Parts: sequence; C-alpha cells; structure tokens
Amino acid sequence: MTEIGYTLSSEEHSPTDLVEHARRAEAAGFDFLSISDHFHPWVSAQGEAPFVWSTLGGVAAATDEVDVGVGVSAPIQRLHPAIYAQAAATVAAMFEDRAFFAGVGTGENLNEHVLGDRWPEHAVRTEMLDEAVDVIRRLWTGEEVSHYGEHYTVENAKLFTLPEEPPPICVSAYGERAARAAADIGDGFWSVGPQDAIDVWEAHGGEGPRFCQLQACVAETHSEAVATAHEKWPNSALPGELSSELATPALFEQATGMVSKADIAEGSIITDPDPQAHIDSIQTAIDAGYDHVYSMQIGDDQGALLELYEEEVLPSFS
Repeated sequence: MTEIGYTLSSEEHSPTDLVEHARRAEAAGFDFLSISDHFHPWVSAQGEAPFVWSTLGGVAAATDEVDVGVGVSAPIQRLHPAIYAQAAATVAAMFEDRAFFAGVGTGENLNEHVLGDRWPEHAVRTEMLDEAVDVIRRLWTGEEVSHYGEHYTVENAKLFTLPEEPPPICVSAYGERAARAAADIGDGFWSVGPQDAIDVWEAHGGEGPRFCQLQACVAETHSEAVATAHEKWPNSALPGELSSELATPALFEQATGMVSKADIAEGSIITDPDPQAHIDSIQTAIDAGYDHVYSMQIGDDQGALLELYEEEVLPSFS
C-alpha cells in the first residue's frame, strides 16, 4: 500500500513553524512526514536552516500517530556517524511505536564543508557512507563499539537510549553507480522526483521502503505559483552535479541567476492549481515503483497545499 506524505522544508521555515506544519499535516490525513537536514538554505530567499534533530523533538511532542523520516542526512563529515547514531536513536525512541525512517546520503558541499574538511569526490563519499552506516548499525545494537577504520575512529562508545527496533536506513541515490551502492548499503531507497535509478537499485537486490519527493507550489494561479517557485526554489532547475558541488548560498544565487521563470514552468515543480495534476504526479511515482510519495509546498503559504490535499488529493489514494 502506498503512503502519501508531506515535506517539512527546513530551508524555508523556522523550527516552531515546522512543528506547527507537522501538526496540521497529521490533522489533514497525511500518512507520514519527511524533514530535510540542512546547515544552509540553498539560496538566501529561503531564509532558514534549523537543526533538524531539535526540531524533530518538537514534532514528536506535537503529533500522535504520523510516521516521520529524515530526508536526508549525510553522516560523513558535519555529523560524525557516532553522533548521527545517537541523534537518530534518540528521535526514533521519542516516536515510540511509530515508524521512523533514517534517510542518508553522500550530501552536498553546501552543508558538509562547514567544519573545514576537504570535500571529497563522490566515489570517496560513497566509501565514507558505507563505513558510516556500518558504525551506526553497530552502535544501534546497544553494544560497546570501538572502530578503527579508514575514515572514522570510535572508542568505547555505547548508546544507552535506543528505540525498540532500529530504524531502516534508506539511502539516497541518483544514477546507476549510486543506486548499486544504495542497494548494498541500505534498507531502503530515497529520491527526489521519480528516478530511473530505482530500477537499478531493485535489479541489484535493493529491498525496503522506497521514498520519492515531489515538489509543488500551490497558488491561486499557475503564474503566481511559477513566480513563487522561481523566487524561493530556483535551485530545482540547476543541471548536473551543481547541487552537490556548490559551497554557499551565494554561489547558488549566482548559478540560479541563469534560471528563468520559463525554466521553472517547464521543469519538475508542479505549478498547476488543478488537483488532478498532483494526483497524476503521485500516480506516476507510484507506477515507477515508489511506495512512499511525499509532496513539498514551496513558499510561505503551506496551508494552500495542506487544504488542497486534504480535500481533493488524499481521498484519491485512500
């Protein structure tokens, strides 16, 4: 059965607002929530970047039944895998009998270089993620762990606060090589927009929950939605590996200066106010093999998407 979710966008909203959005999304009938983990927003117009693990404590207290996942963290530089293991275990314990999904990936330079570490090429980051996930899983057993690896050292570490069951580690991947690695490393798959890489992941033995985020801007008119998305989320139209390589919001702003409103209108963001456009996009993701499909509302007016989905979209998938 496919579950339909809602994005808590850490790049655009304060922690207090994110907690309120979570409460409203649960009341609207969403099956799960996903929250992003960023140190910086992509561009300054987005305006926020609270610490995800603190925000999730508020979400756990403000909601009752909705499942939650982090999509995604990179436990390879900014967060040492031992610290990630403790943070995720604590949050999973706070959600008690609800599902908590630990989304991980190789990250973006934008967020991960802030401690002054060299930003490695993707192949090295994949090796780091593989080792990091091994450390995390070992710590989640509750046993004392000492680890002397190529990338990480852990000495006499033992987690005393753990959930009843360790959360599935869902690995983000774009492209065939990353999808093969995700199948080897993780317990599930995480993506933005339907990606053909899921077929490679499945062919390589990937199993577990499959997450797909859709980006939308619900407004009264198509043109208003395009204008808002162009202002707040122009980074969606950047090609290739720019999203993982640019180091600061200022550099993203320089790069997105080449993005036009026409690029946004013709891109992957759903800007059509017709609920059928959202229903069709979700169904496309389901047909591609995803069983957790969640939507992100770009801009300040989160109520526009929440109301549209509660009244028109979610009933189509109940």
